[in-house]
Amino acid sequence: MENLTKQDIRALSLGELESFFESIGEKVFRAKQVYNWLWQKSVFSFNEMTNISKTTRLILEKNFFINNILIDFQQKSKDGTIKNSVKLHDGLVVESVLIPTSKRITACVSSQVGCSLDCSFCATSLLKRMRNLNPDEIFDQVVAIGKQSKLYYNRALTNIVFMGMGEPLMNYKNVLSAIQKITEPDSLGISPKRIILSTSGIPKMIKKLADDKVKFGLAISLHSARQLIREQIMPFTKKFPLEDLMESLQYWYKKTNKPVTFEYVVWEGINDKQEDIDSLIRFCYKIPSKVNLIQYNSIGDSKFIQAPQIKLIEYKKALENAKITVTIRHSRGKDIDAACGQLANKNNELSVV
Repeated sequence: MENLTKQDIRALSLGELESFFESIGEKVFRAKQVYNWLWQKSVFSFNEMTNISKTTRLILEKNFFINNILIDFQQKSKDGTIKNSVKLHDGLVVESVLIPTSKRITACVSSQVGCSLDCSFCATSLLKRMRNLNPDEIFDQVVAIGKQSKLYYNRALTNIVFMGMGEPLMNYKNVLSAIQKITEPDSLGISPKRIILSTSGIPKMIKKLADDKVKFGLAISLHSARQLIREQIMPFTKKFPLEDLMESLQYWYKKTNKPVTFEYVVWEGINDKQEDIDSLIRFCYKIPSKVNLIQYNSIGDSKFIQAPQIKLIEYKKALENAKITVTIRHSRGKDIDAACGQLANKNNELSVV
């Protein structure tokens, strides 16, 4: 009940913090010190702000609170991937993933509790969307994975992908605010070039990204360049036909000069025909792009079966012959349900790393 009379201090801008310090007769530069403790050093307690006087810390404690996440438990895959169960301040849970390779360490973060969409092949879509994550809750996932990267791999975090739970563009304002904090030189200072936002494809919001002149990359969960097939696997796309999606992507490229990445899972009997390959090639010709062919990670639905490797190779050869950049992505963390499309808060036990 005490928090009802307080403000979430991380919801304040630096300017608002400066106004607060002015109002209590404190030097304005204290605001920058507090701001750095919150966003650069990522402390969760005013008592840790050691260059702030005890009297001022008590004033902060009286007026504000700091919500923070808690890594409730973590699991480690045989390939080194780490999945986190992230408890939020209100007890709700999301998942985040640390993905290590020889060249990079990637943080895969969530943007919603549950998901707003209905992609049939994705475990997260089976969960009811409870709420959007706040900017600090997204930011804290990155900080936590950065600490794990140094602890377990003695390496700094290099990349961030918004490919966890939820549709980032359905939490637009908070996601962009989180990315701003992540990329600020006075905060984590991670280059936006190392950040990818993955969306199922909401044309209006893709255009807004372009208008807002974002610096990070864009990936589209495509999976079929045939409208009827895409509607079968992603029913919500009836409202967002491929023609509208392509128009928004062309607008994106015109405004940002950034190619897009198409994420594409190949399923047996669904999108594994020559017609599917030809449709994808025609789609890619309309905009500078590359294709990531992704191994399917089963969620127990018998309708979706990973196509044989030979089908992925057929896709790859056809795309390469068409001069389209293509990569086959091998999923990581499948043994702990941490791979693409598997995040669903299924774990109940702590698996110590």
